[in-house]
Amino acid sequence: MSSPTRYPAAAAKPPRIDGVKVKPLSAIADDRGWLMEILRADETDLFTKFGQVYISATYPGVVKAWHFHRQQTDNFICLTGMVKLVLVDTRDGSTTKGAINEFFLGVENRLLVQVPALVYHGWKCISAETATVLNLPTEPYQYDQPDEYRLEPHGTLPYDWTRKDG
Repeated sequence: MSSPTRYPAAAAKPPRIDGVKVKPLSAIADDRGWLMEILRADETDLFTKFGQVYISATYPGVVKAWHFHRQQTDNFICLTGMVKLVLVDTRDGSTTKGAINEFFLGVENRLLVQVPALVYHGWKCISAETATVLNLPTEPYQYDQPDEYRLEPHGTLPYDWTRKDG
């Protein structure tokens, strides 16, 4: 008789970055199809104000990162495919400075993830098909003075975008 397989203890999860909020989403289905609420103006714990709505498509394996906003809060939802959304807290004085959070969102895990201002973020399409990400930011995009501060996706923040097999 063989002995039971022993698995190593799971590594402790890093703390949720201060100001990041997550809302599980669920579809309300009937025989006509389904409907899914994403964000409501009466959700006082999540909604602050409306800026605009946009959709971003990301091809399989592509990384769209890194950037942060000084004013804007983002509300990300992945509508098609799957993405790994990664947040890095580099804010001086933050109680979670240095924390890195990963969220897997899309058709297999319906979530809204709210990213506060000053937190670096980006995502990688991890599905075999194009991922479509919807954002409901609190500020409209200013073409003449964008509230976007960018870094290269590889080698600039302490995060490795390669898949972890095992």
